[in-house]
Order: sequence, then structure tokens, then C-alpha cells
Amino acid sequence: MMTKIIVNNTEISIIEHNESDYISLTDMVKPIENGLALIEKWLRNKNTIEFLGIWEEMYNPHFNSPEFEGIKNQAGLNRFVLSAKQWVVKTNSKGLIAKAGRYGGTYAHKDIAFEFASWVSPQFKLYLLKEFQRLKEEEQKLLGWSAKRELAKVNYHIHTDAIKEYLIPKEITQQQASAIYANEADVLNMALFGRTAKQWREENPDLKGNMRDYAHINELICLSNLENINALLINEGLPQSDRLFKLNQIAIKQITLLHTIESRKILR
Repeated sequence: MMTKIIVNNTEISIIEHNESDYISLTDMVKPIENGLALIEKWLRNKNTIEFLGIWEEMYNPHFNSPEFEGIKNQAGLNRFVLSAKQWVVKTNSKGLIAKAGRYGGTYAHKDIAFEFASWVSPQFKLYLLKEFQRLKEEEQKLLGWSAKRELAKVNYHIHTDAIKEYLIPKEITQQQASAIYANEADVLNMALFGRTAKQWREENPDLKGNMRDYAHINELICLSNLENINALLINEGLPQSDRLFKLNQIAIKQITLLHTIESRKILR
């Protein structure tokens, strides 16, 4: 998977490899004249070689330490030349990736990429860190939303199982059964959102999906709870009108509580 960030008007690619983020060094130096030569110049630096060796020994059990020692001894000599590909092949490095093809170039594990950015320009490193952290925060928000959405889907099955067992007669058509399921789904929609699915679609003709796709995380948490509670109330034989009243009261309390918790976190 590849994502891109913009740092000082420069588009920089980030790929996921072995569950870690690798940042394109090639993209970092594109705006610089003879920028690609900077990567090899950085690799020729003895301090760079020592840093890369320490990183690999910490995180790479298959690192070729004897070959690394030979490279380190040569570093600093006028005749010493080292490319990213040579480093990877000789040492079995995990910290650098030399990719060919359309999205090719030299990629480095984020730890190493930030070190390279600092070598190029401390100011650039700070901007890179800022954009990278912003990207990670956005990914966490999306992950949290998706997790809550999936939880709501799981509990939806608990909800529909209760409907199937207690509310749908045995002798019934598929169309009639679908109408009962939709009707019960709208009990939850009314309790939480104050409108049915049809009403929401009529109010938002240009939006795709349904109202739950546009719900806040707090609303999805509450919806997940309401599905479980409604399943229990159905099991107890409570009439739909009574269930709707109870679910609405619960939704008001839970949403208020969740917003209060969220506000406290923001204040801290």
C-alpha cells in the first residue's frame, strides 16, 4: 500500500513493508539539483554506515554483520563507493529498500528516513515529521471509525437474530420478512437519529449509502449498544412502542455521556 504526503510542496511516497512505514528518500531529494547523488554521498559517510549498522543489529536478526564490518572499514576512503542496492545485497538490510519500476527509488524505514532528512536539512526534517504525524493521526481516526462501524455490523446480526426468532412468523414471504427487518431497523434509527432510513434518503438525495455511513463514532458506539438492548427487549416480549421509548431515553443518556467524555479529553 502506498500513500503520499506533501512536504514543502514536494510529494513524498510512503509504502508499507513488513508492517512498517518506509519513506522515499528519492522523493525527498527530487527538488534538489543532482539530488540523487546526495543519497549515495550520505551512504558513503562513515557516521551513516555506523548508524545503519546499529539499526540493523537492533531490528534485523538476519543482518550480515561480517560484511557490514568490511564496509565500515572502507567507509571514508576516497575510493569508497556505496549505493543503496549494494548495501541491501551485501548486508541483507531491512532498513533500506531499493525498488525498480514505476514507483521505484530508494525507500528507508521511517527511523532511517528521518535521519537522512536531518542530514539534508534540519528544517526539512521537522516539516517531514509534522506531515508524517498528521498522516498517522488521520489513519488512526479512520481505523477507529471503521472498527466501530464493524462492531455495529456484528451487533446488527444479534439484533436481526432476535427479530427472526421472536417477531417473524414461520409462514411468511421473503418480502414480508424484509419489511419487518426494515421496520425494526427504523426503530433504532428513530431512537438514535430521530428519522427513518427513508426520511434520511429524502433529506439527502445526493449522498450515497445510508445515515449510518455518515454517523459520528459516538453515534456508532451508541447504535451498537442499542442493537443489543433492543434484542433483549424483543426477547422479553416488550411492544415496539415501549421499546422505542426506552431506546430513545437510553440513546439520549449515552450520547450525552460520550460527548462529555470526548470534551474532557479535548480539554486535557
